[in-house]
Amino acid sequence: MLRTLDIRDILIIDHLELGFQSGLNVLTGETGAGKSILLDSLGFVLGWRGRAELVRAGAEQGEVTAVFDLPKGHAALSILEETGLPVEHELILRRVNRSDGRKTAWVNDRRCSGEVLRALSETLVELHGQHDDRGLLDPKGHMAVLDAFLDKPELHKAVASAWKELSGARKSLKILEAAIAAVREEEDFLRHAVAELDDLGPQPGEEAALDTVRRKMQSAEKIRGDVARAHNMIGFEGAEGVIGEAIRWLDGVAAQAEGQLDAPLARLSRALEEMGEASAGIENCLDNLEFNSTDLENCEERLFAIRASARKHNVTPDELGVFAVELRDRLAALDAGDAQLGEAREAVQEAETQYDRAAQALSDARGKAAMALDQAVTLELAPLKMERAVFTTQVSEAPTTATGRDAVAFTVATNPGAPSGPLNKIASGGELSRFLLALKVCLSNESQDITMVFDEIDRGVGGATADAVGRRLASLAEGGQVLVVTHSPQVAALGGHHWRVEKRVVNEATLSTVLPLSPDERTDEIARMISGDTITDEARAAARSLLAG
Repeated sequence: MLRTLDIRDILIIDHLELGFQSGLNVLTGETGAGKSILLDSLGFVLGWRGRAELVRAGAEQGEVTAVFDLPKGHAALSILEETGLPVEHELILRRVNRSDGRKTAWVNDRRCSGEVLRALSETLVELHGQHDDRGLLDPKGHMAVLDAFLDKPELHKAVASAWKELSGARKSLKILEAAIAAVREEEDFLRHAVAELDDLGPQPGEEAALDTVRRKMQSAEKIRGDVARAHNMIGFEGAEGVIGEAIRWLDGVAAQAEGQLDAPLARLSRALEEMGEASAGIENCLDNLEFNSTDLENCEERLFAIRASARKHNVTPDELGVFAVELRDRLAALDAGDAQLGEAREAVQEAETQYDRAAQALSDARGKAAMALDQAVTLELAPLKMERAVFTTQVSEAPTTATGRDAVAFTVATNPGAPSGPLNKIASGGELSRFLLALKVCLSNESQDITMVFDEIDRGVGGATADAVGRRLASLAEGGQVLVVTHSPQVAALGGHHWRVEKRVVNEATLSTVLPLSPDERTDEIARMISGDTITDEARAAARSLLAG
């Protein structure tokens, strides 16, 4: 419920603070007094599109603050939570328009965007008038209106859930089909590459090991000749044999040398022993350097094959084994693709069946609700002097979505035999107002948490019809809040709370003000609405009669 509306420096308003209440609130006044400015100000703080220039002449900025009371479970509370704004049952909206055109908004003293304001406004206020473009006359909202009248949220949840499952199944199938199609394009390559890698059978670390062996073989080939020549020079044919012969010669004459050869013989013996060990070591080296040239060829062939395969597949040699596994997995997925596709297609068919079942149940319920809504609106049109008009809710087939497969449109025919057409194109201004009001009365149970604003919806009607309009507005206001801008004394008399909008001139500047009316002032205002500027006793009597109901 809108509790207060504070307006500062907006158009011809310097400062107004209005306190609204539940029930039917009526605003009256002469044409041009500024009633539309109040609605412009309310629309501004709610983030609606409106006049580009709102700041009062001479002021640096204009500001509007609106305070709403939010009952438990109100839809605005969820929006506050989702957007990270303070969640309180008193909602304070404030918006500033500077003279340079910049606009800034706050929700519960927290900066916010115009988008957040508009989202909140959808849960707070409905504006209806002869040129309504935000409420029931917007064809895009007709399905929501019918669904609100239907009041079976479980059907909508079932359709939304089935649609989610169907969308997920279709997405999974599409991804699988794309993956299999991509693999099929490279099937020949995959099979050839897997066969080639299986035949090669590379092992982790094998390339490094082969390179080490190859280097050893290449080194051996270069040094073995020199090692062999050195072995020959040291062995029995060389130094070892010569030292042995020298020892035999010296040993034969050592006794005669009286000990002079003992030390040289000992050293030569040790040298011969060392020479033997050296010869054995060199011989062992020669054995290790011994290899078959075919072994080198085989090692190089294997090494070069592994390196070539790695370059071909743009991986390291040690990654060839893992790469081969990946290729085999892709081939396995391809081989199993037909079975997976079959399962995925069955899942889509099952999801489509579930969706069709849920959507059909919702369509059937909408069809019945459409007939019930048409009957309810027809009953409301008779007291509004439109008993010959025909209101029809058309439910037609539409592409499947999360809301079902229906399109909903309200059509009317204002006279018997006349062609029907869209609600906002066929009816005249006064007829449009009454159609709209009848429809809102039928949906009144769905509007208890929202403030409904009617801007001169009674224009073009008078007498008993205006009285009927007023009574239906009062009925709508029961348990909720309705604001009505009206020129009809019959409507004004049925209000629970009454304000008069009037102009005044202060220091040669025209300003608009809004005054709450006492019972006597209210009688005079309604009398003015009946008779004009000159209020007669007869007009006052008529006003008192209207107020007495």
